[in-house]
Amino acid sequence: MKTVILCGGQGTRMREETEFKPKPMVTIGGRPILWHVMKMYGQHGLTDFVLALGYKGEMIKDYFLHYEAMNNDFTMTLGHNDKVEYHNVHGEKNFQVTLANTGENTMTGARIKKIEKYIDEDTFCLTYGDGVSDVDISKLVAFHKKHGKTATVCTVHAQSRYGSLGLSGDQVTSFAEKPLSEGWISVGFFVLDKKVFTYVTDDDTCTFEQKPLQQLAKDGELMAYRHEGFFAAMDTYREAQALNDLWNKKAAPWKTW
Repeated sequence: MKTVILCGGQGTRMREETEFKPKPMVTIGGRPILWHVMKMYGQHGLTDFVLALGYKGEMIKDYFLHYEAMNNDFTMTLGHNDKVEYHNVHGEKNFQVTLANTGENTMTGARIKKIEKYIDEDTFCLTYGDGVSDVDISKLVAFHKKHGKTATVCTVHAQSRYGSLGLSGDQVTSFAEKPLSEGWISVGFFVLDKKVFTYVTDDDTCTFEQKPLQQLAKDGELMAYRHEGFFAAMDTYREAQALNDLWNKKAAPWKTW
C-alpha cells in the first residue's frame, strides 16, 4: 500500500525557516520532519511513498538523491567509472520514494489528483509532511477496510489555545491550561480508496479540505477514526521548537520505531 505525503505548502506562518527551505525539511532532532512522518508509516510496514512536491521541492529531491551518501560511511574509487561502496545499513533501506512535482502554487486537492497515476492499489494512505502522532496506523487502516467507505480521517479532541476558567460570580472556581474540548478535529491521517479521485480535480485551486471532503461527508463516504493519543502539527516556529524539545528530552510520543 502506498502512502502519499503532501509536501508542497509554503509554510507562510514560519518564515524564519521556510524562507530558505520547504516546511517538510524543517528539522526535528537534526532530521527533517518529513523523515519523522515516513518513519511513523515505516514502523507499520508502509514503506512505499509518493511525495507530492511544490514549494522548493528541488530541496526534497536533493535530500533523497544524496540520502545514501549522507547516512552511510562509504569508500569511493575515483576515476572514469566512479565506484561507491557503502558500509552501513540505515533503517530506511527498504523505503521506496516517488518524488512528483505537482506545482508550486497548487492546492491540496489538485496535488492528490496529479499523483493518481502512481496509485496502483485500491487503497492508499494520505497525510501531510508537517504533522506527527502516535496513532496506530495499522489499526487506522484496518478500521478503514472494515467499514468499506471511500475515506477515513483520523480525528482527535480539539485543544483550546487558552486556559479555561470556571467562575462563580467573580471568583475563579477552577482553572485548566489549554483543556481538551468535546469537539473533534481532523489531524490529516487519511486512508482512501481510489474512488476519492472522482472527488478531486487537477484544477490548481481544488482544495481537498473544502468541497471534496464536504461532498464525501454529504455522500456518507467519510468515516472518522478516533485517536485519543498525541498529535502535533508544526505550523509555527514556536511549534517546531516544542517538537525539538520533546525529541531532545527523549520524550517524543511519535517515536514508535
